[in-house]
Amino acid sequence: MKWRLFVACLLGAGLTGSATAQDANKATLEKGRYLAAASDCAACHSVHGKPEYSGGVSFSLPMGKIYSTNITPDPEHGIGSYTEAQFGRAVREGIRRDGSTLYPAMPFPSYARMTDSDIHALFVYFRKGVPAASVPTPDNEIPWPLSMRWPLTVWRWVFAPTPHTAIPRTAGEFTDPKLARGAYLVEGPAHCGACHSPRAITMQEKALTADGGSLYLSGGAVVDGWTPASLRQENRTGLGRWREEDIVAFLKTGRAETGSVFGSMTSAVLHGTQKLTDEDLRAIAHYLKSLQAADQSQTPWNYDPTITDQLHKANLSSRGARVYIDRCAACHRTDGKGYPAVFPPLAGNPVVMQSDPVSLVHIVQAGATLPAMMAAPSSIAMPAFNHKLTDQQIADVVTFIRRAWGNNASPVSADDVKQFSKSMPPSDMADDTPALN
Repeated sequence: MKWRLFVACLLGAGLTGSATAQDANKATLEKGRYLAAASDCAACHSVHGKPEYSGGVSFSLPMGKIYSTNITPDPEHGIGSYTEAQFGRAVREGIRRDGSTLYPAMPFPSYARMTDSDIHALFVYFRKGVPAASVPTPDNEIPWPLSMRWPLTVWRWVFAPTPHTAIPRTAGEFTDPKLARGAYLVEGPAHCGACHSPRAITMQEKALTADGGSLYLSGGAVVDGWTPASLRQENRTGLGRWREEDIVAFLKTGRAETGSVFGSMTSAVLHGTQKLTDEDLRAIAHYLKSLQAADQSQTPWNYDPTITDQLHKANLSSRGARVYIDRCAACHRTDGKGYPAVFPPLAGNPVVMQSDPVSLVHIVQAGATLPAMMAAPSSIAMPAFNHKLTDQQIADVVTFIRRAWGNNASPVSADDVKQFSKSMPPSDMADDTPALN
């Protein structure tokens, strides 16, 4: 009897231990799934119509075009033969399994801040939570000798931090837990600086963290036809007039009273930030609102009703006014205030007032789709006007928008529109691939 009781106790302990291990493994996998969303992995490694994470997304760089790799656990075309150590080196240090360096389109200078625990969870997720897909990566389109990878190793040595230096730097920036969490997410997994920070002629980000200087998140160069805005506190062209609640709503739904997503930021919200907890979104917003303006010379934006009064009196003498009334006013209103969280305001919109008007021109040219989100299930579309308006008409209406309601931004010429057309993104109105707005 005692022997049977002893065996039963052993079996019970074994079953309990097994269940505990399974729960721990499941928790790690789910943590990895969450971190993959926070790190925006799907947006860069998934192509519409192909298996998730199977790669093939194209990136146009000054030296040519490259394609994202397959990061499913397929042993031939993916990362199925990577050890956890090799996976960690690739993510945080930009070193491939064969020892060569990844192109810095992979944001390993930001991922260098990710902790060992988070890298482990990501590895578990990509090995056990993602189906293997036998999809080869297209060949990069970079001519020799620019295609040689050994110069990238030198670039990595000079410009990319190691986890040994990056992790404590970000971890030591703030003592407030909320700010510290926001800093970790923005500077690490979310790699916001990869797009929203300016780069030097040698292509490295001019600042990688908040304590790296005011250029960090002060606005980036054109990426695939879109200019990333400043995420600092500029009154006109940054987040100076956004509340923390606006930022949270923007990252959760792609829309807020102050604006809505467009360009590659649409994919970042669709595949990434909408899946984060409200607590983490608030931490991100709190951190972004702590960053002082890089451009201290901007005069505050104030609404000017002059154009509104003219339009209400049917005065269309301002250049571009007639096109605006015919094509834009139904959604964005004659007062430029739009219908917040549905049709974004144009009055006081930071994207409208950017010094580089390319994003606004491209939205008019290519149209826009604000896709459905989990917390905002309606999809909203704007038609493309590239084949409905001439270059001069687009220039006129964009200039009208940029100068009305107190925006007071520089005008746009027909030659500018013609030049911008060379980098115009394709219209997203033909399919359900998320893209703009």
